[in-house]
This record gives sequence, structure tokens and C-alpha cells, in this order.
Amino acid sequence: MGQSDTTSSPPAGHGGLKREVGLAGLLWASVGAIIGSGWLFGAQKAAVAAGPAALLSWGIGAVAIILLALVHAELGGLFPVAGGTARYPHYAFGGFAGMSFGWFTWLQAATIAPIEVQAMINYAQHWSWADGFLNKDLTLTATGFVVAAVLMGVFVAINFLGVRLLAHTNSAATVWKVAIPVLTIFALGITGFNGSNFTVHGFAPDGAKGVLAAISSSGVIFALLGFEQAIQWAGESRNPRKDIPRAVIGSVVIGTIIYVMLQVVFIGALPPETVAGGWTKLTYPGISGPFAGLATLIGLGWLATILFIDAVVSPAGTGLVYITSSSRVTYGLSRNGYAPRALQYTDRNSVPWLGLLIAWIAGVICFLPFPSWQRLVGFITSAVVLMYAGAPLAFGVLRKRLPGMERSYNLRGGTVVSPIAFVVASLVIYWAGWDTLWRLGLAIVIGYLLLGGYSAYAASKGVPNAPRMDFRAGQWLPVYLIGMGIVSWQGSFGVGAQGNLPLWWDIGVVVVFSLVVYYWALSVALPAEDIERNIRGVEVVDASGH
Repeated sequence: MGQSDTTSSPPAGHGGLKREVGLAGLLWASVGAIIGSGWLFGAQKAAVAAGPAALLSWGIGAVAIILLALVHAELGGLFPVAGGTARYPHYAFGGFAGMSFGWFTWLQAATIAPIEVQAMINYAQHWSWADGFLNKDLTLTATGFVVAAVLMGVFVAINFLGVRLLAHTNSAATVWKVAIPVLTIFALGITGFNGSNFTVHGFAPDGAKGVLAAISSSGVIFALLGFEQAIQWAGESRNPRKDIPRAVIGSVVIGTIIYVMLQVVFIGALPPETVAGGWTKLTYPGISGPFAGLATLIGLGWLATILFIDAVVSPAGTGLVYITSSSRVTYGLSRNGYAPRALQYTDRNSVPWLGLLIAWIAGVICFLPFPSWQRLVGFITSAVVLMYAGAPLAFGVLRKRLPGMERSYNLRGGTVVSPIAFVVASLVIYWAGWDTLWRLGLAIVIGYLLLGGYSAYAASKGVPNAPRMDFRAGQWLPVYLIGMGIVSWQGSFGVGAQGNLPLWWDIGVVVVFSLVVYYWALSVALPAEDIERNIRGVEVVDASGH
């Protein structure tokens, strides 16, 4: 059974979210999230892992993200609401699955802002005044921790000024963020291009395993993440049914073109002696800031200066966007009844202020167990893709149960694309490796304790908005999570993996297992009337802007 027929509006005295963001604001929100610290590190990390075959890693990663983006584009047009990615599984599978994917969504949004702060501090080491912020192993010192907390506070403070100013601020920052990578592509491409770098140690020195590992563990998928920001802001879009699909697909295309070209010029611009010992031993002065160090090495000091400045601007812009999204996802979780109603309070600028404060606290806590950029990348990649995996499932259910719904964007071949997108998401999660996935499992358990505990409390107290768990419709989810963990443990990716499933056999197992889960989920999903009840219970209020 689904949620109750009625869901109360936000607490009295507050007007809710305002629809005042246009296509440009949505597009730049997603592009700004995609072009963050990932471009500053991704090409170098991928080249070390896969050599020139890193180009294949970017290609596979782009296909994976585009498949997921196409599914999200249709769903975003159907349900133009704040924190959309946290809600789709709720509509199709009810409380238990909705709560779970809501936690996955919040987890990724809350942890990306801290990683961008880490990148800012890392690159700031170029200046002498930042010498005391990091230890030799690039982890935060006590002073660095305070600085990181203050930077998170700045992101929160800007968000309190309202979404309209935020959209304008982010659009201006994104122009810079896109212009600098494009300038880097042209500058490195025309200064010197060593085509022999693509073959000197073979195109794929570590074979298929290197190509696949680079997708998750070297920042390829992490760099391409962010298209969902337009969906998270959907509750504040002026023309959501048309603008959301355009913003989602457009941002992925722009990001993919930029990242592939950056990988090409990075490999080609390297002096041959830097790769003489093989790609795993790639080294040169300043490699901790890969593009800036390379620019200095080949005599482009002016470009290096610009890149050091951009290393502050780009991560700051991305962190700002994700702080916004984190607060909107918190708002959405409360609207669905998984978190206290107080999280729906908005201030005079229509900002969900309590969600912003929670985002700041969570970000600061992240600096404690993950005090460096590299330690957070694999974890966040897995959390984000796990969040994305809920959309193909909800897409399949809605196409099957409610085929007559008006769709502003109708994905051609959606019944085929959807299961493929779910399989691809599962593969990306698997390639992250066992050492990452067991940590993600702990975070999932924490989420169940927090959200599950509140939901049980709300149900026992008769809170009007308390969702029913609908365990029957979500019975497949524990099997999927535990099954992916077992396959990862027995596979060959990541530290601690047992290696009992050799390459290709492991991929076959993940593909078959994912398809079984996909069609199992479709078969036990809520009936049409309960899905419609869930949609009405949340969307009627949001559609009115209150």
C-alpha cells in the first residue's frame, strides 16, 4: 500500500519554493556540477591507470552516464519537483525503496561539497600562505580542518541569499569553469603534440582491466557526474517539462566533449621522457596539480597561473551547487515523510534553511574520516551511481503501470534503454572495487538507522505524513545490495577482493544478476492505483509552488 492520499503543505508562514529558474540556470547548474575538481585530476589519474586506453574509459563512462541521463530526462519532465532523484523510487515501490534511494541521493549530495573543498585546499599549496593546511600525505592539518569548515560555511551563506541569486552566481562562475578547460585544450594542443605517446608502451598497457578500473577508481565517472542538478532544482524551474530534459542531456554532451578532448591533449602534450618508465610511473615536477604542472613543464607559465586560479574557482562553483542540492534533497525526504516535517521550513528567500545547516554539519564530519581528495573519490562515485540506479527501475515501472501519462520528453526505445542503464550502473558500482563498496555498505546501514528509525517513530505516533514501508514492493532491494557486495568481494577489483571470479566471468555475473533484479522489481512494484496515490500525495502541493 502507498502513502496516504493527502500530504500537508509546508509549515504555515512559509511560502515554499519559488519557480524562478530558467533553462540557462538549470543547464549551468548541471554543467557547473560536471566541470569541477574532476577535470583538474581526471586525465592524469586515468592515464596512469589505463595509459592511452583511458580514452576508452572516458567513452564507456560517457555512454553509461548518457544512458542514465536519458532515463532521468523523461522522469524529470514527468515530475518537476525539488529533489526529484530522491522521489522516483518512492512513487514506484513505496516507502522502503523510496527511503533507501532517498538516503543514497542525500549521501552523494552531502559528500561532494567536501571533496571540492579538499581540491581547493590542495591546489592552494601553490601559495606560501597555505603551507600549514595539509600534511605531507595531503591530509588536513588542524588548521586545514578549520579552513575547510569555514569554506563550507561560505557555501552555505551564499545559499541563504536565495536560489535566484545562486543561479545567477553559478551561471557566471560556470562561464569561467567551461572557458578554462577549453583554453587548456587549445593551448596544450597547439604547443606541442607527441603522437608517439599513444603507442610507446602499447595503447592499453594493462588491458581491459585497466580500462574498466579507470572508469570508477580513477575519477572518470566522478568527473562526469552532475547532470542531475537540473532535476534537483526542478521545483524552482519556470518551465520544467521542457527545460529539464534539455538541461540534463545538454549538460552531459558538453561535459563529455570537454573531458575527452582534455584526455587527448594531456597524453599528447607530455614530453616523451615523462612516460619512459611506463604509464604507472608517470612523473614530472608539479604532478600533484597535473595540468598546471604540465603547463609549467612545457613553458606555458601563463597558463599555469590561470590553472592555479581555476583550481579554486571550479571546485568552489561545484561545491556551491551541491550544497544547494543537499538541502533540496533533505526537503524532498521530508515531503515524502522520511524525515521530520521541520526540514520543510523555508525562510523569506524561500530557502530550506535547516537543510543547509545539516549539509554544513555533514560536510564538516566528512573531513574527519576522509581528510584527502583521493580518499573520497571512489566512495562518492559508488554512492552517486547507486542513486542513479533507482531511476531506470522507476522508469520501467511507470512505463508498465502508467503508460498513458503525458510525457514532455518520451525516450525512444525506453523499454530497452532502461534495463541496459540499470546493468551499466551495476557494472560501474562493481568496478569501484571491494575496498570502496564495503565502506559504502556501512554508510547505507547508518542511513537505515536514521531514516528507518524516524519512519518507525512517525508511524507509531500517527504522524499524518508517515509513509508505509511497502516491504513487498521493495523486497528485491536488500537482495540487490547484498548480492552486489558478495560479487564485489569474490571479484577481482579493489583491495581485499578474493579473485574467485576472473575478469569477464565477473562481468557476466553482474549483468545476469542485474537483469534478474530489474525484472523482479518490475513484477513486484506497486499497482497503478497506489503509484498514482503516491504521486498525488506529494506532487499536487509542489506543482502549485507551495
